Amino acid sequence: MLPSEVVRMVPALAAAESELSQPDTVVADLLEILRRQLRMDLAALARVEDGHLVLQVLCGDIAGFGLHAGATVSHPDSLLGQVLTGELPAIVADTLADPSLAGNRDVRDWGIGSYASAPIVDAEGRVYGVLCCAGHRSRPASPEREGRFLRLLAAFLSDTVLDLHEMWARRRRVWQEVSDLIDSGGPRIIYQPIFRLADERIIGVEALSRFPDGRGGAQRWYADATTVGLSTELERLAIGRALAVLPVLPGDLTLAVNASPTTISAGLLDLLPGAAADRLVVEITEHEHIGTDKHLLRAVEQLRSRGVRIAIDDIGTGYAGLEQLLHLRPDIIKLDGVITRGIDTDAARRAIATGLVQVADEIGGSIVAEGIETPAELATAMAAGILYGQGFLLGHPGPPAGAAWLRPDTRPSAVPGDPGGLQAPAGPGAHREPRPNRLDRHGPLSSADARR
Repeated sequence: MLPSEVVRMVPALAAAESELSQPDTVVADLLEILRRQLRMDLAALARVEDGHLVLQVLCGDIAGFGLHAGATVSHPDSLLGQVLTGELPAIVADTLADPSLAGNRDVRDWGIGSYASAPIVDAEGRVYGVLCCAGHRSRPASPEREGRFLRLLAAFLSDTVLDLHEMWARRRRVWQEVSDLIDSGGPRIIYQPIFRLADERIIGVEALSRFPDGRGGAQRWYADATTVGLSTELERLAIGRALAVLPVLPGDLTLAVNASPTTISAGLLDLLPGAAADRLVVEITEHEHIGTDKHLLRAVEQLRSRGVRIAIDDIGTGYAGLEQLLHLRPDIIKLDGVITRGIDTDAARRAIATGLVQVADEIGGSIVAEGIETPAELATAMAAGILYGQGFLLGHPGPPAGAAWLRPDTRPSAVPGDPGGLQAPAGPGAHREPRPNRLDRHGPLSSADARR
């Protein structure tokens, strides 16, 4: 029988949505169960492809073995390849004591003291790849029992969970689509104005990514890019394109760009303009379990040392976001549109907003309410003590060409981006033309009053 952990996964897997990342999660969960059951340091799924074995999903001490997802090993010559062909035993408790492994290159280079593996065969009898575990040291083993467990789990993975061939074919298609987008220059960038609510003065703009039709919105594109390992490259490209507006952005307006913790940790300093860094706001997206990430905290401090302000996006939608307030002490807190929407009719939403205003005051930050769409929401946000906001009521996102916030001396040829992009629609929700003297030069979000 399979362990109870695997059995409990079946209903959840059957009900799960067919998101691109879901198969990876399923496989990773199964690998972790396998690794713990066999008391090994590493578990992996490798796929046979064009005469090679490609390591698709790994869990455990990946760095300790010097491996990574996507690593390719020769099929006929490798340890896994010889296990698949039957030249080497499927389970070895002590590689140093097994004469068939004497001088084996993979055992030596990867530091393998023990291993166990089983082939994965699809419904048509074709060998898809191999399910395997490895340990740094030798260990007691029960080859018959462990082999039976491995084969059961491999069969469960092939027959019950998902179509592995389709899973990796879909992953390759997505990788190609994201790669093509990166090669073509990345997403189109539009900008949404941010206002001081008391007099509706524009005090900054937020850069937003817009992607080709067919795959969904920006959130879906970035999620898929993360799944295929291209998120940092895509985000950096989008940020670089967003920064192109700085030369035509009035000097007293800020520019906000979005970045995930992974991209921030990888480093953004090389993208920052020298003298204009204190006009930038980096909004951190995806909050789960990042508060104690030393790499992220160090990268945030490096950005702050250059004058960049830090914002936390989508606050108010969960515990993880609130946890970041304690660790990051952001300069700006973005109140999520889920809280803003209907705030005029919901006491709970008003209480959350009022509480966050108090938190911001205590840490020396500012609140920006997102998604303001009605006059009643605007009035209620202001009554709660929120000084800044953005949303369709105040101004729609659009390309820089023709925007009210452009420097008045800007030549059309100097405006970056696609002038044929998303235009602000006419009507009650259209962007309001501010008077030339209504730019906020001294608010907490303006560069004149940046907290460093």
